[in-house]
Amino acid sequence: MNKEFQALLDNNTWDIVPLPTRKKAIAYKWVHKAKFKADGTVERLKAKLVVKGFTQKEDIDYNETFSPVVQMTTVRTLILVAVKKKWSLHQLDVNNTFLHGYVHEVAPRTHI
Repeated sequence: MNKEFQALLDNNTWDIVPLPTRKKAIAYKWVHKAKFKADGTVERLKAKLVVKGFTQKEDIDYNETFSPVVQMTTVRTLILVAVKKKWSLHQLDVNNTFLHGYVHEVAPRTHI
């Protein structure tokens, strides 16, 4: 958790600002996961800070969503093209991910 939290701080992921009057902060939690080797032993422990977005209401707290998820058919097609063109492939294990973007408005909240 300390590594994840430090990475968020190092990347200036957020600014601490006062909560607007009559607004509720969205809750968060730490999610822990163990990665295992093929023999069943623990390879590493992972932790990430997740906002409980399920508490938000569409058209009140947000208007649109975006979730970048790749389909396996896309991955297979990319690998096929790389093999056919004899490109070299490399694996990248991402240590820390976060969104780059700014919230420019506060959506009106009709009920609290």
